[in-house]
Amino acid sequence: MATTYPTPAPATGTATGATPTRRRPKRPAGGERPSAVATTILVLGAVYCLLPVAWVLIASSKSAGELFSTFTFAPSTHLLENIGELASYRGGLFWRWMANTALYAGVGGLLSVVVSATAGYGLATYQFAGKKAIFNVLLAGVLVPGVVLAIPQYLLLAQVGLTNTYWSVLLPSIISPYGIYLARIYAAASVPTDVIEAARTDGAGELRIFATVAVPMMLPGLVTVFLFQFVAIWNNFMLPYIMLGNDRLFPLTVGLSGLLNQGASQPAMYTSVITGALLSIIPLVALFLTLQRYWQVDLAAGAVKA
Repeated sequence: MATTYPTPAPATGTATGATPTRRRPKRPAGGERPSAVATTILVLGAVYCLLPVAWVLIASSKSAGELFSTFTFAPSTHLLENIGELASYRGGLFWRWMANTALYAGVGGLLSVVVSATAGYGLATYQFAGKKAIFNVLLAGVLVPGVVLAIPQYLLLAQVGLTNTYWSVLLPSIISPYGIYLARIYAAASVPTDVIEAARTDGAGELRIFATVAVPMMLPGLVTVFLFQFVAIWNNFMLPYIMLGNDRLFPLTVGLSGLLNQGASQPAMYTSVITGALLSIIPLVALFLTLQRYWQVDLAAGAVKA
């Protein structure tokens, strides 16, 4: 009777003539090391952007005599005095300018978001005659500077008697071609057609689909549109300068410019203008720090949903 021997198991490890398995080098726990060149460029860019802010902060702490006689970046102790002088100018007119600016930028930014979201969603979702032509006109509108439209807008609003009113600044700020373009691009990328068709199958109307389905998905893009439009209106000078004649309707940009160019009868209030510029930055910084957190969270949520 023949004896059967078990077949030996294949040897583990590297045998003679076998190709050794290459192991990938382990990455460090912190990920890839940052590039020194990229870090240097970012630091230089940050210094370039923050240096004017630092100058405004230091200059607003100086008196009128120290402003032109001391070293540029040598701080002083007159910040509270300058704020008090600016706040008491003509019975607190500066705070009226601040409230006007917040009204123009806040209401104008919100209305612009509504128009941009509606128009962008419609251009991205529906098919209709002339859609491509409308989008091309929209792209052309993005390339047109707002300064070019200021005079025609003034002539149009003057025909209906709306110049030198709050509406003369709010109405031109509602429509933003760039905001509509961003909303259209983001709606096309973030709102799936299958979700819209499923909502229609369930019997939801178009307005309900837009409000409950599309807007939450478009929220990160709409926050971006609001930030861009808010900052653009807050810093706008030419439009309110042309539209408004009553200084109690001025925004900060036009009001501070008036303090700087009062004519030969009164000296320019340099310290008040610089202090006002410092105070005008604070709401923008607070807005960015507040919305940036929600912006990042919404972008992450949108990426998970996609």
